[in-house]
Amino acid sequence: MVDQLLREEVVSARRVVVKVGSSSLTTAAGGLDADRVDALVDALAKLRRRSDAPEVVLVSSGAIAAGLAPLGLEKRPKDLARQQAAASVGQGLLVARYTASFARYGVRVGQVLLTAEDASRRAHYRNAYRTLEQLLTMGAMPVVNENDTVATAEIKFGDNDRLAALVAHLVRADLLVLLSDVDGLYDGDPAKPGTSRIAVVNGPEDLAGVEIGSAGKAGVGTGGMVTKVEAARIATGAGIPVVLTAASQAADALAGRPTGTLFRRTGSRSADRLLWLEHASSPRGSLTLDDGAVAAVVHGGKSLLPAGVTRVEGEFAAGDPVDLLGENGHIVARGLVNFDARELPRLLGRSTRELAQELGAAYEREVVHRDDLVVLRG
Repeated sequence: MVDQLLREEVVSARRVVVKVGSSSLTTAAGGLDADRVDALVDALAKLRRRSDAPEVVLVSSGAIAAGLAPLGLEKRPKDLARQQAAASVGQGLLVARYTASFARYGVRVGQVLLTAEDASRRAHYRNAYRTLEQLLTMGAMPVVNENDTVATAEIKFGDNDRLAALVAHLVRADLLVLLSDVDGLYDGDPAKPGTSRIAVVNGPEDLAGVEIGSAGKAGVGTGGMVTKVEAARIATGAGIPVVLTAASQAADALAGRPTGTLFRRTGSRSADRLLWLEHASSPRGSLTLDDGAVAAVVHGGKSLLPAGVTRVEGEFAAGDPVDLLGENGHIVARGLVNFDARELPRLLGRSTRELAQELGAAYEREVVHRDDLVVLRG
């Protein structure tokens, strides 16, 4: 049977990331719905009371939506400044609501705000992991959200579905649960007759020909079914199964009952942060590589040296993500660059030994180290 009485991937999970969308926590006009928040907290608290209770990390949208009504905004603003203002007001309200709701069960809440930049840089990635790990060790409930008050368009995750998939990878979760206002993935528009819920997705081939909607019902969030399926693709590719269901069915989903859609893992677990570099970073520029450098980076697992770079584009600083291109202009990799854009032109095509002799030992290093590089196409 495809649907067992209980889903083994769920009941055996020792660490779970649960993501809830704005539309499941707020009214369409903006403002938190206390009853909806309490219902979600009740489900998570019930999970924690199990004798074999897994650790739980909550990724929660809702900050911008919660700030709309208090600021007199009738709908989510399109400009970044007012979105950030709404997030500033709403994030405090959101965490205060969670704090009060979890307090009914004697559970402390710890707020963790992330930007994409926080996770693609090595030191920031380690710090984020340590913070979340310590909160779990101390029995607190980490509540993670994107830091919308400071994140610019260039450093945003784009939606909290993708953030949740990446947080699941960061904390080495065994399961990701995506809660929405839709009770699963359908083979067409669920509002139309004749469509049915897809119970299990074993891989991308199961989605061939499936119509995937792009908008949520309530209009207060940024996600939709497209972002949820993409989040599932990221997580399952990193060895983490995903359950997608309605927030109203959270308790059943977390208990392992066959509700919603189960996406089975398609890849193996990875402990490094390169998944973040691939999916959460926005390149600040690009470097064009000669054919030898492309072969070394893509197929040889080598670092990128100055001798293999033929062209520099963009304005970036050391430590920023950049795309690595072949001579045909196709992106082959992404990495964190070790030099500023203004420094690189005089280094191109030259060996590190030559550069060290002329400019000093600080220049005897890679343009992009292989530990800070992810191959995108090979």
